Amino acid sequence: MIYTKTGDKGETSLANGQRVPKTDVRIEAYGTVDELNSWVGLLRAQMTNHQLPMTNDQLVWIQNKLFDLGASLSLAPGEWIVESDVLQLEQWIDAMQAQLPRQTAFLLPAGSETVCRCHLCRTVCRRAERLMVECASTTELKWINRLSDYLFVLSRFIGHQNGEKMAIWQKNGEN
Repeated sequence: MIYTKTGDKGETSLANGQRVPKTDVRIEAYGTVDELNSWVGLLRAQMTNHQLPMTNDQLVWIQNKLFDLGASLSLAPGEWIVESDVLQLEQWIDAMQAQLPRQTAFLLPAGSETVCRCHLCRTVCRRAERLMVECASTTELKWINRLSDYLFVLSRFIGHQNGEKMAIWQKNGEN
């Protein structure tokens, strides 16, 4: 059955069996990671319009790692996020940045729908990171921080590949 009725009074169980309120920071953190995973899935659906197959493979890997991160945050036994996962994101970031012009200004989260979805993923990722500070390992925090960097660079990369002009932040909304 899909329903257990054990959470009907505002509590839930962590993977180690501990009962906690659904407002516990750990629940908020892995719930936000789950939300991010859904946003990444929506980004992948949008990516079918682009000729970037390696990016889809990367996003599938990221979605699986987000499930791993959720397991770790729910206190499931095991080592879920490791230093090589951080290095993998850094390699992908470096590969994309090598193909991009130097960034000389702050960018607005704007552009095509796909670029905007990257920015939505990035901002949810940053929220997850803020929530994780109290309950995550150093490696997990490094990984989620790199993931937000990856999503930002991906937004630039997709925009660049599609010939989009990036929206530049103008102080005080000046033109």
